Amino acid sequence: MFSRLRDRGAQSAAFASLRNDDYRKLWWAGLYTFISVQMQFVLRGLLAWDLTEREGALGLVYLCFGLTLLVATPLGGVATDRFDKRTMLVVSQVGIVISSVLLGVAVLLDAAAFWMVLVSAVVQGMSFGLFGPARVAFSAHLVGREQLGNAIALSLLSMNGTRVFAPSLAGALAGWALFGIGGAYLVASVFSVVSVVYLFAMPRFPAADTSAASRSPIEDIIDGVRHVNDRPPLRRLVLASFCIIMFGFNYVSFYPAVVEGIYGLGDAWVGIISTGSAIGAVAVSVPLASRADSPRSRSAMVIGSFGFGLGVIAFGLAPSFWVAFAVVAVVGAMTTVYQTLSNTLALQLADESHQGRVQSLMQLSFAGFGIAAAPLGLLAEAISLPVTLVLMGVATVVTAAIYTVSESRDPSGGLAAELGNGSVSGGPRPGTGHSVPSKVQG
Repeated sequence: MFSRLRDRGAQSAAFASLRNDDYRKLWWAGLYTFISVQMQFVLRGLLAWDLTEREGALGLVYLCFGLTLLVATPLGGVATDRFDKRTMLVVSQVGIVISSVLLGVAVLLDAAAFWMVLVSAVVQGMSFGLFGPARVAFSAHLVGREQLGNAIALSLLSMNGTRVFAPSLAGALAGWALFGIGGAYLVASVFSVVSVVYLFAMPRFPAADTSAASRSPIEDIIDGVRHVNDRPPLRRLVLASFCIIMFGFNYVSFYPAVVEGIYGLGDAWVGIISTGSAIGAVAVSVPLASRADSPRSRSAMVIGSFGFGLGVIAFGLAPSFWVAFAVVAVVGAMTTVYQTLSNTLALQLADESHQGRVQSLMQLSFAGFGIAAAPLGLLAEAISLPVTLVLMGVATVVTAAIYTVSESRDPSGGLAAELGNGSVSGGPRPGTGHSVPSKVQG
């Protein structure tokens, strides 16, 4: 009986943030957004591969996405701290809808060209530059810091849950003559429209930084960078996240090349292997949500970063499709652990007035992922894709090791403090004059 009560308590804790009505609306809006985005992610790769059949072309698509995200994300962070967050989310969805509809129509009219895929990647990069910082900062406002880890874990659950079926849905529709890639793009746009409906049902949330009107956007970006730089644990976290995602997460860019080029399978199998990653992510999301605010979360984040890199190495060495499927399930779980806990920690270490900009700097890692895709694609053409994947995993593990060593040497509040007393201590950082949040109790 006591075991059942404990299980019920854990389940209740795992979904605690969803008891907040406004957060629940935001969660559903995100769910439909992620269905659309996950479908487009697969469709863009399939279309680029069908038009060119080159790994370098796949990398170029993500390069355009990454360069756009590199510019748009800091500006999105500034806008999140300056303006109504609901408006920022709606604008991002409109961009996603327009790009998917136009590209879908072009495919249906047999007028699609590779440059259109690149333009679509640019538009989605701009949209994500607004969407990411605004959504996470909005979540923090709605649930408070005491449930921040839970809210972020549930947000990633919505994203990863859609990865279980949305890529397979996209692949199935793309391979079905009645729809094809063009029709699948139009289906994806419908989900983004539903997201907009949910967003309009949410309240407006004014800017947290009331002094922003007197500053230029560039000054705001510089202020956000200074805010991170003045907090060594936050600075190390942002830099490590950038490198880990840039090298490690790029394995998803090469799904079409691995599935079709190495294993000789069709479009639908690209969605299936993406589903494998999602299964691992969803499996870890619920237990993670109930523990994401615990004092030991930083140690779990470090374990996730090492598991992420080792999994990418194993993916590059996988001898068959089903072995690769099992490996990406593990990679999906480790990626979710790392993303959830690193984003939670970053917001806990940031002041409320800077959360949008701090989150934008964390999300720059996905700009790095897009930028690195092109040279990695060219490297894959030169030395083979499996070897390139192994090198990507090695780079991820090395970055995780550097972060772990540097944190363990900081006795004032880094990993060493957590291992020593199970908390992140509050108070001013030596030499900075800035205080950081006290620990969040699990």
